[in-house]
Amino acid sequence: MEEAKIKDFATEFDPQPFHLDEIAARASIFKGLAASGWHTAAIAMRLLVTGGLPLADGIIGLGGEITWPRPTRPGDSLHVDSEILDITLSRSKPNQAVVLVRSTMLNQNDEPVYVFNAKVLVFKRPVIKETEHATT
Repeated sequence: MEEAKIKDFATEFDPQPFHLDEIAARASIFKGLAASGWHTAAIAMRLLVTGGLPLADGIIGLGGEITWPRPTRPGDSLHVDSEILDITLSRSKPNQAVVLVRSTMLNQNDEPVYVFNAKVLVFKRPVIKETEHATT
């Protein structure tokens, strides 16, 4: 996380003093400059889409619960770990399921800075018949 990007994001989307000004941030509950939680969430989404959660039809969110256990700081190096917690097959749409996924963003010290328990809509892969498979 680069300090300039933290401030740029905050300026546009979450212009609170503890995201923009080091002095104000030191006097806040964060005790130093902290990235917006929404900035952290946006980075997590980028990491999930570009290599973290291999869903062929995209990550289609149906809601969830998000927490930020500690602030994301300038200089942090972040990565995301995801775990499938549950799969609920649709009764009315047999090609669909709702998957409960926990994605945890960790900093360079393996400390969680973001946890998102998300319901995600997923689709079954099409079944390839043996005759189709043999001709492709």
